[in-house]
Amino acid sequence: MSREFTSSFTTDGDICQVLAIGAALSDRLEVTWELTDGRPERDLASKFTVLRMGERALASVDAGFVQFACRSEKLPGSQPAHIDIGVERWSPEAPEGDPEELKDAYATVAHSFALAMAKELGCENNGGLEDRPVLDPA
Repeated sequence: MSREFTSSFTTDGDICQVLAIGAALSDRLEVTWELTDGRPERDLASKFTVLRMGERALASVDAGFVQFACRSEKLPGSQPAHIDIGVERWSPEAPEGDPEELKDAYATVAHSFALAMAKELGCENNGGLEDRPVLDPA
């Protein structure tokens, strides 16, 4: 990420894909990162619950997103980078389980990746992320 970063350019990439043993590629979790200009790009439609983490956090029964600001020696420029970490479920089947537990799970995974990224990049104050996810709605 630090190699692709410039303060005027937005870009994105994959972190990993998670598949259950024996699962088809069409039934997976994708974890991604995106450098943004700081403005929320995702529609806050009724699908998402807004949470109090980082600059912006969203959770649903099949996705979680955490955006944080990072000022680091590893990222050039005087302005902080705005990094959006996403965890999305890709499956032809509808998610099963308690909707609130699913939202909490996706938010927790997105927070874990965001915090790990903030620490790896050496972001000031861990990008404003707490050590534990904040799962209460904003």
